Amino acid sequence: MDVLLTAVTALALVVGVVTVLSTGALRTGVRLLLDLLTAAGLLRLAGDPGWNGLAGAVAVIALRQLLGAAMRAPPPWSGRQSPAPCAGDDHHLPLALRRGNGKTGG
Repeated sequence: MDVLLTAVTALALVVGVVTVLSTGALRTGVRLLLDLLTAAGLLRLAGDPGWNGLAGAVAVIALRQLLGAAMRAPPPWSGRQSPAPCAGDDHHLPLALRRGNGKTGG
């Protein structure tokens, strides 16, 4: 059973690192890592139903929940998510600056 737990834990690390390096998606890599570590913790709990196994599984699940919530929340420094609707292609901006009405000839 210890060999299986070590293999699942090692594969969790490999999958997380390969995912981040191949796709550049840090969030996806961390999610995969935490999901597989949760599986390893539950396997450990099934093999050794003692308090240490339970504490390890609870710690991994709590860490997974906390990091998942932190990754879903937008960063506090992000500010506006999309550009203003009257960005660079606003054709009326020069008229507003010249105080014109847009009519020609007069």
